[in-house]
Amino acid sequence: MTLVRKRWRAQELLELVLDEGSWESWDRPIDVSDHPADYLAELQAAAAKAGTDESVLTGRGRVRGRPVAVVVNEFAFLAGSIGRAAAGRIEAAVRRATAEGLPLLASTSSGGTRMQEGTPAFVEMVEITRAITAHRAAGLPYLVQLRHPTTGGVFASWGSLGHVTVAEPGAMIGFLGPKVYEALEGKPFPEGVQQAENLAAKGVIDAVVAVEELPDLLDQALRVLTDPPEPSVLPRRGAAALETGDAWASIERTRSTDRAGVRDLLRHGGSDTLRLSGTDEGERDETVILALTRLDGQPCVLVGQDRTRQHGGQAMGPAALREARRGMELAEELRLPLVTVIDTPGAELSPHAEERAVAGEIARCIATMTTLTVPSCAVLLGQGCGGGALALLPAQTVIAAQHAWLSPLPPEGASVIVHRDVDHAPQMAARQHVRAVDLAANGAVHKVVPEHEDDDVASLSRAIAAEVSAQLVRMRR
Repeated sequence: MTLVRKRWRAQELLELVLDEGSWESWDRPIDVSDHPADYLAELQAAAAKAGTDESVLTGRGRVRGRPVAVVVNEFAFLAGSIGRAAAGRIEAAVRRATAEGLPLLASTSSGGTRMQEGTPAFVEMVEITRAITAHRAAGLPYLVQLRHPTTGGVFASWGSLGHVTVAEPGAMIGFLGPKVYEALEGKPFPEGVQQAENLAAKGVIDAVVAVEELPDLLDQALRVLTDPPEPSVLPRRGAAALETGDAWASIERTRSTDRAGVRDLLRHGGSDTLRLSGTDEGERDETVILALTRLDGQPCVLVGQDRTRQHGGQAMGPAALREARRGMELAEELRLPLVTVIDTPGAELSPHAEERAVAGEIARCIATMTTLTVPSCAVLLGQGCGGGALALLPAQTVIAAQHAWLSPLPPEGASVIVHRDVDHAPQMAARQHVRAVDLAANGAVHKVVPEHEDDDVASLSRAIAAEVSAQLVRMRR
């Protein structure tokens, strides 16, 4: 089990993350005069130990020059627990951040609700959540770092509402305190379940990030979330006559292991890429990539099918589609363009997928994309097979690489249905008009990006990124 190397104090985090001299506290003195004498003594002792007047500090500062609002827990103050005064401080800071149009950074380290104050403190988690929901509804970023430990009502409210959520290595993160579980159940809580690394693997949080790396991660995220678009630098390819050849040749080409994929698009055409992971609801599927990125200077949320992870019996399952839908919803909420990348031999076909609502998830992805109000661009990059491809297709603008294709089934499957063998797959591909040029002719694709005979992974990726960038600029206007 990974151990947390250091317990970071609130003031240390502020000094680490914020530009020097930029911190401005928003906190007002707290009146504790109405508390019982024994609790008052606890508060005074906690303040002396922690060097703070409460378990949270709030204010504003700058991250690499960008203004941000900050809420940070101080665990040394009564285990970072949230009483009514702390809750009121958080609510006020969140609402001020919303009013001032600031991104909000939260760093938690807490045992949850303050037991000395009981239910009145407990229900304040609702008001904190209400304030954060309003902040997100205003299209403003909310970024969360979970520190060791974060449990109880804090994790079940403002600790679990981030657009991007990371945790420090080895941190214990969970709803249930293990000591409480052991006292109630008479046995220890299973080891490792509430460890940050396990939650990242299960798709509950996006990543495990060392505290020392937090400034770079925040800078990376804010470059996409808050900085304006940059001028495009990659050259677009002209609309020359397309020599496509037959459909089957294109299909074989897209199945090649050296065909450009979504990872290559991000590597050669993207910058400032911050990978997110999972549905944030306890599911993760590596066949889909979700990222905040800039494609040739244009900030966007990217959802892409990763062909390199769809082989050897690992198909794109319902969780991948739910992860894709998370990306769609992030784009809408953050007012960022959505870019989807289609490259799949097909969604998972299995009893497990049926029981996990694969058909429903395809439908919900289609429904979500068709109702987006932000610019959206779908990229048919390679294989576009079945409902799994259709789930990412209905963007405002659809572009396709010259040899990409789209079909209801693999051509072999269509051959079996019509001819009862797989031998007629090439003929079925031609008959079904699966090629990018055919799709452009019938209006399903709006732009075909030519592929050159001397193309390699990098050159095709850059050409696709340049076209996406141009389309996003056009839609923004």
